[in-house]
Formats: sequence, C-alpha cells, structure tokens
Amino acid sequence: MTTDSVPARLRFLARVARKESRHLQETTERLFQSKEPLTGLEVQRWIADSLIAERMDAFVARFSRLQDLLGDKLIPSLLEHLGESSGLAIDNLDKAERFGWIASSDEWVVYRKLRNQMIHEYIEDPAVLADALDAGCGFVDALTTSAETLASEVERRLGPVE
Repeated sequence: MTTDSVPARLRFLARVARKESRHLQETTERLFQSKEPLTGLEVQRWIADSLIAERMDAFVARFSRLQDLLGDKLIPSLLEHLGESSGLAIDNLDKAERFGWIASSDEWVVYRKLRNQMIHEYIEDPAVLADALDAGCGFVDALTTSAETLASEVERRLGPVE
C-alpha cells in the first residue's frame, strides 16, 4: 500500500466503523426490547419467527463485523500509521488499550469468543445462544464506544473522515 493510500484507508475504515456502529445500535434496540435475560425457550421462539430471526441474524452479523473491522483492520492500520509495529491481535489490542482506544484488551478476547459462540452454537444449543446474545447485548455500548473513539482518533490525526 502506498503512503498516500494509508490515510485514505484509515478514513474509509473510520467511516465504515461509524456506520456499522449505528446499525448495530439500531438492531440491538429492535431485538432486545425486554430487559430480562434471554432463555433458550425464548431464543427458540425467536428462531421460529422469521422477522425476529432476521433481527437476531442481523445482530450477530453486525456485532461480528464491527468487532472484526475494529480489531482486525482499523486498529492495526492505525498502529502502522503511527509507526507502531502491528503484530498478533492480542498485542495490537494491548497497544490499543494503552493508547486509550479500547477499554480493555481482555474484553476484546471475550467479544471474539462471543462472536464464535453466536455463530457456531446458533443451531445446536438455544440456551448457549441465549447466554451469548445476552452477553453480546451487554457489550454493545463498549464496542460502539470503541468504534467512535477510534474514528475520532483517525479524525484527530488526519482530519474529517466524512
């Protein structure tokens, strides 16, 4: 990638992060209308209702996409732009935590595990999926805050992204 294209890529990633963050927040509001913890039985009802099942799929996809975008693309690209070495995901997350871009690298490991649970346990165990969806819902604010913090960092260094 040429030196000139790095700022353009960072601006693009920041714009996408903000867009994905908004979409995740909207889907979360539509899906999680009750403040009560989900049960396996409720998740089975969600799966049987095509409208709610689509919302659940959208939540899982948007949660996963935003987590992947930030952790696998935006953070490494921003680190490289700053002259920091980009390496293993956990090392990048530790640096992002030190820079104040994310609250906790340990939480990001949990996000990744939840992502995998929501995707891989979807059909097999509604109770596990219910727990993962509840936990994912609980992390939406932290994830979207990280997206905004990273997008703002790009803007601070490179100017407006939109």
